[in-house]
Amino acid sequence: MKITGDLQLMKKINKYLVLDTIRHHYPISRADISVKTGLNKTTVSSLVTELIESHFVTEIGLGESSGGRKPMMLLFNQRAGYAIGVDLGVNYILAMVTDLGGTVVKEKRIEMTDWSVETVTEKLKKCIHSLIKKTPSSPYGIIGIGVGVPGLVDDQGNVLSAPNLGWTDVPLQEMLEREFDLPIAIDNEANVGALGEKEFGAGRSVSNMIYLSVGIGIGAGIILNDALYRGVSGFSGEVGHMTLAQDGPLCGCGSRGCWETFASEKALIHQAKSLQLVDEKIQVAEAIDKINLNTLLSLAKRGHRPVIDLFASTGHWLGVGITNLVNVFNPELIVIGNRMSLASEWIADSICETLNSHSLSFHRQKMNVVYAKLGMNSSAAGAASIAINRFFSAMKALSD
Repeated sequence: MKITGDLQLMKKINKYLVLDTIRHHYPISRADISVKTGLNKTTVSSLVTELIESHFVTEIGLGESSGGRKPMMLLFNQRAGYAIGVDLGVNYILAMVTDLGGTVVKEKRIEMTDWSVETVTEKLKKCIHSLIKKTPSSPYGIIGIGVGVPGLVDDQGNVLSAPNLGWTDVPLQEMLEREFDLPIAIDNEANVGALGEKEFGAGRSVSNMIYLSVGIGIGAGIILNDALYRGVSGFSGEVGHMTLAQDGPLCGCGSRGCWETFASEKALIHQAKSLQLVDEKIQVAEAIDKINLNTLLSLAKRGHRPVIDLFASTGHWLGVGITNLVNVFNPELIVIGNRMSLASEWIADSICETLNSHSLSFHRQKMNVVYAKLGMNSSAAGAASIAINRFFSAMKALSD
């Protein structure tokens, strides 16, 4: 029995290996799969047949010959199923349906003004139900839901602390599992943002990168040697709370002088309210207490000097924190995402000036700073990718 069990397990693992190879290298021939996996051609052919019967793989015709018969090329069927990815922001919910290759097919955004657990979770459930109804039919349907949350999340999907939402000990995964008969994955939004940019965006070709989610707060998803670094307790990446000034502004975490009190969207807006934003040339309809990032972006585009200077100051403080990260981790790439990336035109120069002045020269030489290729979709796409990868990884444990 043990030998039979071992053989069945090995077959599952090999099938997963073949499918994973097709997913990441299609179009591809059976012969090339054999070379990449080290499996013999007979085993590959048998497993490919099963994957075709399971709707994960299709044949798309003959490819170019390398000297012998033209090979039949295989394609991964991205539309065999769909995933839902959610970016649960401080003032918005961004949810999307992607196919199994990460292509967005449906998207929905909801603006939020009430951050109570009851209100947010109710709107989140309605949003997901709405997307499920609009998802195209497929052999496997919705295979899972991933959610990125701006806070500390444990391995059971509980939101332990989300200061900018005012949440503590919220069993979000359990709440969604009761609502949806689907696998649910909850993670920190900067972590899923890093995975989104790594898998589908600016970080596809690098092994060591840091994704900075700069919105109401600041968080980081850290990719080391192609894997997400989580730390011993799973809570790595809370870079917004590294101290830049011991006697600095009070932070929502209870400490003073945290990075996000100088360089986040929240800090930017707080400082903007002290500026005179209405003058003879530029009329701003919003009252001072309703100033938001969009207001400031609009003013900067119109050449409003105090706002442009304010963005430059924010860029400087972002550069200070990024310098610390560069000196510690020596990454190949820093990706700036979330809302502050919309201000790249006015923060980029001051970030680079600060980095060039203060980061260690050897660390800086091979490091680039870019802005999220996926734009505001990084975290939602990354959340969907977690659901997709868990779905395929589970194949190794499923019975035939």
